Amino acid sequence: MTAHKITQNIVGYQVVSPDQPAANEAETATQPKLQEIHEALDRPEVLLGSTYKIKTPMSEHALYVTINDIVLNEGTEHEQRWPFEVFINSKNMDHFQWVVALTRLMSAVFRKGGDITFLVEELKAVFDPQGGYFKPGGKFMPSLVAEIGDAIERHMKMIGLIQDEGLSEHQLKLINDKRAEYDKMNGKATAPASDDAGDFPPDATLCNKCNTKAVVMMDGCQTCLNCGDSKCG
Repeated sequence: MTAHKITQNIVGYQVVSPDQPAANEAETATQPKLQEIHEALDRPEVLLGSTYKIKTPMSEHALYVTINDIVLNEGTEHEQRWPFEVFINSKNMDHFQWVVALTRLMSAVFRKGGDITFLVEELKAVFDPQGGYFKPGGKFMPSLVAEIGDAIERHMKMIGLIQDEGLSEHQLKLINDKRAEYDKMNGKATAPASDDAGDFPPDATLCNKCNTKAVVMMDGCQTCLNCGDSKCG
């Protein structure tokens, strides 16, 4: 029997039978090895891609954000799409240098693995010192970089990396009732509310919760017709 010198503190122990290690090894051998994202992972010949169009009032030309995904553990119950690389194209060359730098950094983070969802909050927190802009539907974007972050977030929700909670049936009913009440007071037809609802009153103000220009005064209370947030609870 070979003696082993213990150089660290014993923090736990387990009594095993002579045949248990062999059983554990056999069980481990039968378990499939899950594929994980890492820097040494080779790029496949074909990747799944999605492209998101960004059209801002700050530029005549649109930006197209393309995110290519690698499929991990394809064909198994652990199959997962994972962002592998990102490209941004546009006819507008004004932002060429920082756009190339940003896409290379994001692609490098994607291939590192781990929790990559932090990129969304970091990008969406970038504010343009010259002011932001409103997207169609009234949603406020503090900068072009923030809208790129919004596109990344939509993609991560689509592939399941970020859980899209959305609005519950109760919240949708509450918002629809509020919009119907407001439109009735102003003699307008009511459109059903949704997560991407638009056509809000022209005098609506910005909601601090959902960043959408959809807050109106109802019964002496500021109420958002997009997310249902109310100063009166």
